[in-house]
Amino acid sequence: MKTFVKTFVAAALIAISTFAMAADKPSSTSEKAVVNLFTADIALSHYVAVITEGESAGVDQLFAADFCQKIQSGNAATNNRREVIKFLKKQKGEKLNCKVNTQIIEESSDYMVAKVTMQFADFTKTDLVTLINENGNWKVSSSVNAYK
Repeated sequence: MKTFVKTFVAAALIAISTFAMAADKPSSTSEKAVVNLFTADIALSHYVAVITEGESAGVDQLFAADFCQKIQSGNAATNNRREVIKFLKKQKGEKLNCKVNTQIIEESSDYMVAKVTMQFADFTKTDLVTLINENGNWKVSSSVNAYK
């Protein structure tokens, strides 16, 4: 029951913030917009929106200073914060044609580990995301991607 209430509250907050953002007219400085990432659930939802829906508001504040992205595939790669943010800003407005499933694996008051699965027509991308609480703001500190 506690998990249901938490999920319902997070969904309500996401819906409210989505409607509030939709009501505002987009500006040319949307990348510089401040997004309130005061809970891990909101930060995770914002991360999913950034990577799957081309959301660009608050991208700079979403990632921790020491963020690292690792891609586990035939051509394994590692990307730093600057590289990932640059790529995501180029993807502004681009929506991925995939089904997204988010599962919280572990959570405490200071960190969260979540599994984000994106099911595309021909493959699946699994993203293990670690979020940390930095002075009351949640940030993504690492991401490990695998493809099937």
